[in-house]
Amino acid sequence: MSDVVIVGSINQDIVAQVERIPAPGETVLASTLLRTGGGKGANQAVAARRAGGASVAFVGAVGTDADGDALRSALVADGIDVSGLSQLDGPSGTALIAVDAAAENTIVVVPGANAALSNLSAVQHAVVAEARVLLTQLEIPISLVQDAAATRSAAAWHLLNAAPSAPFVAAGADLLPAVDVLIVNEHEALDIAGVADLDAAVDALASRVGALVVTLGRRGSLVVCGSDRADVAPFAAEAVDTTGAGDTFCGMFAATLAASGRTPADVDVSLLADAARAGAAAAALAVTRPGAQAAVPSQAEVVALIERTPE
Repeated sequence: MSDVVIVGSINQDIVAQVERIPAPGETVLASTLLRTGGGKGANQAVAARRAGGASVAFVGAVGTDADGDALRSALVADGIDVSGLSQLDGPSGTALIAVDAAAENTIVVVPGANAALSNLSAVQHAVVAEARVLLTQLEIPISLVQDAAATRSAAAWHLLNAAPSAPFVAAGADLLPAVDVLIVNEHEALDIAGVADLDAAVDALASRVGALVVTLGRRGSLVVCGSDRADVAPFAAEAVDTTGAGDTFCGMFAATLAASGRTPADVDVSLLADAARAGAAAAALAVTRPGAQAAVPSQAEVVALIERTPE
């Protein structure tokens, strides 16, 4: 049994460091180019394992190219079970990323093999069925998320990071019954709720899910569980690259829930706030370094930051 099983995307990230993001039709020169493992799902898997110390399995697909071999090897090096990582004919997923001097980024994702896996194989079903916590996102087909959610055990958590938000807007009603905790950032919350005011968006989403977590960047995060709410303070950080920060938060959040030994039937706002605080600490460390998976901190670093930062 794995503490955390992530069903999601895995990409080869190609990251260019630029002074500013180019305007339409403009060419800018980059100072550095970094090739590193990425994809929301794989990033979250690395965070749950490296920062959260959880036993982690990753379910997804790579292509038959050299990138696929490298991406698989990187997960294995982090101690992640890849028995559920399929290899499909064609290219692996690729993300083209520009990061500016203010640590903001723009990302173009070419899904590759991620888009070709629409349902779980027998081996992948077996991996998901053993999860204590299932974590999914929306860089993969909705049908794969639904299949995974239906496969988890009755006592397992399903955390859905509804990013990007567009697929959720299209299929949210079908996904909601199988979601225990919905995790979104501010922009995703507004998009999914279809409103322009964050308070209204939170109210609308909280009424539709058992628990809601909204990450707010430098303002921390908001946790809603039934009628209870908790504001989780951010950790101070000098950002270099915010790529993958949200994924690091989600992976650490999932690992913390798994370590609690609690089930969705035993959820409360305090448990989720503790998980959000741990996620915030991991994300704060990650933004101080370039890259996505390459920036994920160790468990010891996360613990040290939490211990020296008063609530």
